[in-house]
Amino acid sequence: MRFYNRQHRHYCGIDLHVKTMYICILDAGGQVLVHRNVKSTPDAFLETIAPYRDDLVVAAECMFTWYWLADLCAAEGIAFVLGHALAMKAIRGGQAKNDKIDSHKIVALLRGGLLPQAYVYPAGMRATRDLLRRRLHLVRKRGELLGHIQNTRAQYNLPAFARRLAYPANRDGVREHFPDPSVRKSIEVDLAQLEQYDSLINDLEVTIVREAKRHDADAFHRLRSAPGIGKVLSLTILYEIHDIARLDRVQEFASYARLVKCRHESGGKKLGTGGAKMGNVHLKALRRFEYRHLS
Repeated sequence: MRFYNRQHRHYCGIDLHVKTMYICILDAGGQVLVHRNVKSTPDAFLETIAPYRDDLVVAAECMFTWYWLADLCAAEGIAFVLGHALAMKAIRGGQAKNDKIDSHKIVALLRGGLLPQAYVYPAGMRATRDLLRRRLHLVRKRGELLGHIQNTRAQYNLPAFARRLAYPANRDGVREHFPDPSVRKSIEVDLAQLEQYDSLINDLEVTIVREAKRHDADAFHRLRSAPGIGKVLSLTILYEIHDIARLDRVQEFASYARLVKCRHESGGKKLGTGGAKMGNVHLKALRRFEYRHLS
């Protein structure tokens, strides 16, 4: 885990929400200069920090509304630190918890050099990465429909399908496989949704590949040239890792891709493992690739 430990004249911690954000600003000595709740708008943020912009660093927890704040700080030339949500346990501790307390804890961790950092993904490729993740959501929904068809077949002890239903060309006659009219209607609904998902996923893939070639065509084609890495996996590597240079060691990359299990030890005794949710969940496809091609 990396901690932000650069020294500044002013430190700003923000407990960010959709409509409001609680801002706490400290000086280098830890004195509270600002501690107030404002609207989550660029104007309100810039107005609040205006007297303290001299050597200011801003920190916020990694949650879904951080994009606009990071982009605004980048445009204004303000240092921005994204706090790793799972590692910021100090925010969740204590007898009381509210936005005011959380904002002060964030800025205290920042000033003390103990704020665990998350990667601030650059704005230029961020939307395409989110589109790739949206594709994964649709693929999972499509998988649920395929699973429902197979489960229904097993439920009525019907003969197995001759070919994989994941391919549209193999779905001819699936409806007639079920003799009961009500069951057949349920399968018709599944097949209709599958057709829509196939069309949406294919359209998304065309768009994402086009954007990948625009962002970094050389990296995309080099990834595709590796044995066992297809179109989707190369897109995942390109957009989820982005810049491999941001990880200093091989061990950091393995941890980021969730390829290692971290042990908890104390006094020479093993207490178990942890950190299963630390890292990038979308890179777990690398684990299947590693087992298949590197073992």
